[in-house]
Amino acid sequence: MKRALILVLSMLCGCAHQQFVTQPYPRWGQEIWLSRGDREPLLPMRVQMPPQPAAAPACLMIVHGMNEYIGRYGEIAAHFAKRFIVAGFDLYAHGLSNPTLLAADRAIAAGETSFDVGNAYLAQTGLRNLGPMRRDLDQALRQTIEICDRNAKPDLPIFIVSHSLGSLISASYLLEKTSTPDPRDRIRGIVFLGPAFAVTEVPGWRGYFQTPVVKLSFYAEEHFLRSHGEPLPLLIANQALSLVTVPVLDGLFEVLSWPGLRRVFSPTTPSWVPEYLSDSEEERARHRADGYIIRRSILRYVKGVEAEIVRFRRDMAEFATPYFLVYSVGDPITPAWGNHDFAAKTLDKHRDNQVLPLVDKVHHEHLFSAPPLRDELLGKIERWLDRRLRSLHEVAAERAKER
Repeated sequence: MKRALILVLSMLCGCAHQQFVTQPYPRWGQEIWLSRGDREPLLPMRVQMPPQPAAAPACLMIVHGMNEYIGRYGEIAAHFAKRFIVAGFDLYAHGLSNPTLLAADRAIAAGETSFDVGNAYLAQTGLRNLGPMRRDLDQALRQTIEICDRNAKPDLPIFIVSHSLGSLISASYLLEKTSTPDPRDRIRGIVFLGPAFAVTEVPGWRGYFQTPVVKLSFYAEEHFLRSHGEPLPLLIANQALSLVTVPVLDGLFEVLSWPGLRRVFSPTTPSWVPEYLSDSEEERARHRADGYIIRRSILRYVKGVEAEIVRFRRDMAEFATPYFLVYSVGDPITPAWGNHDFAAKTLDKHRDNQVLPLVDKVHHEHLFSAPPLRDELLGKIERWLDRRLRSLHEVAAERAKER
């Protein structure tokens, strides 16, 4: 994720960045606002009920990715809400959790024709790490459990459907246990869609220059700072390199995130990214025109994402929640090697774990694929959820027999 440093140098991103919202925030389901205590703004959450909530077999929590927002997932929520109670929320500094984007939505509702959101990225200033996002997930999950217990059978299974950075945040969250009762105990499975378990690899000719440096900076933290069984002289050399590169780059990223400097050195989304988001030109065009998608990232936030990847990879062998992992083999935004590493350490931990590599695909946002692939993936996800529900029923039946 330290690719941002390379992108700053290569793109000269001190140019002005303008972006406008011209449409209301796309809402689905019921809107609920949760207090973050002394943290502002409020946490916006959405809940969509099936026709018969009391008959729902489970509840789903959708967790969106980096710089997007949960309002985009209205059609996805409607699909799953045919059977399940579906919830979602805007992560810290995203969507209506972002003060600038919230102001834009309110201005449009009040009759304004456009609202400048070019500074929406400044809400990322507080993200030195992804702790605020994990806290948002915890709070939204607790509210989801309360809603499910109130509207359906008590103790229904909870599943997470997550994308990209949302997958990383969810996976890191599930590795922690800090409270009693712990809401994580209700999670019975998670769907990972293009999870951010690896740093971005820049495609095309730019990648020949940038990707090796990106990987060097990543491995300086992920690999060189701890032993992987290499000979002692190589271990010493690796750690010496890390002691030089890691503090220098960390310090540089922090300085370039300071007021004044961050307006010059916060990189815009590279031009190649939209081409790898969907295999649908209609979805690409919709993404380019969407004013609620943030187009810049403060380097402190970028560094926090990389630190979260490093943190998760160190502990990912302990991940025990059953999962369905979907990824595009040619995706440069979250490359396949991160998924390979994760599956190699966890696939045999549960009989319901499943991996679906899309061998001939390069796009990143699988739930925004062109038909018929999108419908096929939604069907596969639903069949995996049913598989998990059958397994849970079998376990419950076996325990009943033992009693």
